[in-house]
Amino acid sequence: MASPSITLAYALLGVSLGTLTGLIPGLHVNSVAFVLVGIAPSVDGPPVAVGAAILAAGVVHTFLSIVPGLVLGVPDAATAPGALPGHRLVLAGRGREAIRLSAVGSGVALAGAVAVALPLSRAVAAGREVLLAALPVLLALVAALLVLAEPTRRARLGGLLCLGVATGLGVLTLDLPATGILTPEGTTSMLAPIFGGLFGAPILLDALDARGRIPPQEGTTLGLSRAEALRAALAGVGGGALVGYLPGVSAGVAAVLALGGAGGSGPAGRGSDRAYVVATSGADTATAVFAVASLAVLGAPRSGVTVALSSLVGGSGDDFAGAPIDLLGMLLVIVLAAGLGIAILLTLGERYLELVRLLPRRPLLVVVLALLFALAIGFAGVLGGAVFCLASLVGLLPPRVGARRVHLMGVLFGPIALG
Repeated sequence: MASPSITLAYALLGVSLGTLTGLIPGLHVNSVAFVLVGIAPSVDGPPVAVGAAILAAGVVHTFLSIVPGLVLGVPDAATAPGALPGHRLVLAGRGREAIRLSAVGSGVALAGAVAVALPLSRAVAAGREVLLAALPVLLALVAALLVLAEPTRRARLGGLLCLGVATGLGVLTLDLPATGILTPEGTTSMLAPIFGGLFGAPILLDALDARGRIPPQEGTTLGLSRAEALRAALAGVGGGALVGYLPGVSAGVAAVLALGGAGGSGPAGRGSDRAYVVATSGADTATAVFAVASLAVLGAPRSGVTVALSSLVGGSGDDFAGAPIDLLGMLLVIVLAAGLGIAILLTLGERYLELVRLLPRRPLLVVVLALLFALAIGFAGVLGGAVFCLASLVGLLPPRVGARRVHLMGVLFGPIALG
């Protein structure tokens, strides 16, 4: 059993790692987690302490990754209505405000998720068989609600088209053999090239034609009242519960549903962009809490980070190398990492935002696109590179049919709903 001081030292090491990976453009937390899956069992240290480092790295990565996401893929002002909410705030010179909104959402959601994670996980465990039996129906309902949340008939038809195409992509590619130099043994997955292609490359490709520099980011005053920010953050907690317990649901999906269809990409999101940033950040943070609770109570990993944690599990499926999972200890690691993540986001994040804003945009976008392609090959081989290119074509579809990008999550929940 690791001493508290050793566990703390490893957790702080994880915070440093999460800060570094979070600020690398295009690097998704699950990509980091899959690398950690291969590294974790061979790290010389107590399994509980190594688990704390993995968890802290994953939490802080989700906090910091919003910053490169804000400045990469920002389109021309003329195409702003079809941009993501964070990009529209950056175009309005409100990037620093977006960082603060993200911190508010994560902080409030952290408190709410920690308070309800254990009783909610026990309730889910009690009804687990019913939930599994109803899973296809629940995911079909999620898909239907996403389509109905679109503001116009044209957008709903576009969302239905995106959902169908993404489902087809999932059916064709999810079970393909994935072998790459970065793939840990026993954890092969096409998820890295699929998600990099669907949600990373299209935004960057559309931004290649953008002209001019990103405007100065001067505004810091929050454009939401305390009540509005609290409501959006608590919506993120509810969304995080969906992500934590329903496979195939993402923070973006959860936020759109939690906000009643407001926000997200598309013209209808302009009046609620701030609430959307708060809710998605809250959902990301709440998901980290619920995923750990799900692993401890249900024995089921629900995120890349908890897959890495479960690689340290031995014996009965609910212990670290023979020692019971300390849920309270893991939650304390999350609270510590989140607190440090918020502080780092508010200090280092703003400086990073200003630095990247001044860099030449097109060369930077090309470099990040190359990085995404390299990661796809690294995690899934040459076939993964082909899947990345195909997914990138599919990812270009939503803004061209006036629909939100969240329908592309049908790549996961579509095949599950179909059985």
